[in-house]
Amino acid sequence: MRLATELRRLREAADLTSRQAAALLGVSPTQITHIESGLAGVSEERLRRLASHYVCTDEEFIDALVAMATDRTRGWWEEYRGLLPTSFLDLSELDHHATSHREVSIVYVPGLLQTEDYARAVFSSRTPQLTSEEVELRVRHRMTRQERITSCDVVIHEAALRIRVGDRRVARAQLAHLVTLSEADGITLRVVPFDLDCFSGASSAMTYLGGAVPKLDTVVRDVPHGSAFIDSEAQLRVFGTRFRKVEEVSLDPARSRDFIHRLAKEL
Repeated sequence: MRLATELRRLREAADLTSRQAAALLGVSPTQITHIESGLAGVSEERLRRLASHYVCTDEEFIDALVAMATDRTRGWWEEYRGLLPTSFLDLSELDHHATSHREVSIVYVPGLLQTEDYARAVFSSRTPQLTSEEVELRVRHRMTRQERITSCDVVIHEAALRIRVGDRRVARAQLAHLVTLSEADGITLRVVPFDLDCFSGASSAMTYLGGAVPKLDTVVRDVPHGSAFIDSEAQLRVFGTRFRKVEEVSLDPARSRDFIHRLAKEL
């Protein structure tokens, strides 16, 4: 779908209709429509011809699109197809191709850093209520996703650390887990404390995934119906700026680790 979106954007930027693009490529307009809807794939040769017709000269970007078009990897997430909402699979696929992971969390501990019991408590509190089988599927998917992420930069608000999603035992174990993760290679964990003056980043909760090139970055946000995937360049710039601003006002990693350790001792 992301490949389809980018090809449609290139065509529109060239001010061509799908019928005109089809004529240049020597195919039917229906085929262009199917490619731009994610219903049909496109070969490397045809993709490069389209890019040429669209006067796209960004070779790095074109190569990244070619890599997307020719990737035949069957990801680990495919075993959940038909069992979990598509957004779970889309996020896993984004993880797989991402060059960087950045996250701002205000209410919950980020999924990548959750303990199994914390994740189970999160999914068990969903409305409408999930069956025990549905909860366990989601927990297993989340734990498997964690195993495949080796680095991330995370900013967590104190609210997410203090809200007891589960009971005291779950909360204490989750904080201890965060302390351990904060010392792991590849993980940078920062905390935004309550007593910070003039904090305006409460609406900045996001997962920001770096693409092969900046144009292919993606922001994921939780919404009432699931997850929203944001990929327009203008919006990506906004969320990139939001992340930097929240990161700037957060405690440094060492002070953040001490902060979480103190909260754990309070429980």
